[in-house]
Amino acid sequence: MQQHSISDTRQSVSAAPGDSIPVVPLRHPVRLAIAVVLILVAFSAAWDVAVNQRYHWDVVASYLFAPQIITGAGLTILLTVVSMSVGISLGTVLAIMRLSANPIVNTISRAYIWFFRGTPLLVQLIFWYNIAALYPVIAFGLPFGGPSVVLGSANVLVSPLGAALLGLSLNEAAYMAEIIRGGIGSVDKGQYDAARALGMNGSKLMSRVILPQAMRVVLPPTGNQVISMLKGTALVSVLAISDLLYSAQIIYANNYQTIPLLIVASLWYLLMTTILSFFQSKLERRYGRGFDAAPRRTRRLKTRTAR
Repeated sequence: MQQHSISDTRQSVSAAPGDSIPVVPLRHPVRLAIAVVLILVAFSAAWDVAVNQRYHWDVVASYLFAPQIITGAGLTILLTVVSMSVGISLGTVLAIMRLSANPIVNTISRAYIWFFRGTPLLVQLIFWYNIAALYPVIAFGLPFGGPSVVLGSANVLVSPLGAALLGLSLNEAAYMAEIIRGGIGSVDKGQYDAARALGMNGSKLMSRVILPQAMRVVLPPTGNQVISMLKGTALVSVLAISDLLYSAQIIYANNYQTIPLLIVASLWYLLMTTILSFFQSKLERRYGRGFDAAPRRTRRLKTRTAR
């Protein structure tokens, strides 16, 4: 009798009318109004830019693929690739020195990072450009008047392009050292013990265990640094190096079309940063495999119960 009553109760509950509760999504009138206003503002701004004849879009189109602009963009890419390669390599060494238990090595790394992060990049570029004022002849040898080997004149060895590469690379190394140090610090200490238990020395431990795991943390800020370096190369225009910005400046100095040529340079910078951002996301996804990633975005519909 008791089992029969329980089954009857279950049947009556499942068959009871109004058992399913209708769910209605919440409405957000304020959010919708703000979105409409923003769309109208963006559309009106884009329309004004498109129809404003003072932008001289015909001049922009005519110089967008000019040989001088293409050459300047290529030099900008070259400066970025070389400076970041040297900066990452030297920054890795500085980060390892910074983590060293040797106080002398640690202090040298700290002093380097302190100096190059504490002085403006533009000042460093101008300093390397005028290095011949301090050292007219570059030579290597023993201190205190010992024998030395003369390499040549500083004006010849340190060209404007060489000064730009020195300034950009050495400055970037200081920032990359801190980024890589943070990535190394994110690796669990048990990895060190496990690698030492397998008989790995310091170099193998760092190259095969620590640095590959640190890449997951290092890649996002490194990608930002690459994009910042790409835009920061515009500072070398003060050294009369024909990068993208300086090439645009040379053209508008002759035809006085300042705004259209600056738009041309901006479009090229936007294109290059977009490509870099795309590859950065690919690398982050690759090195993030095997780790607990953030959950995918899902639409969570805030609901309310209809009465």
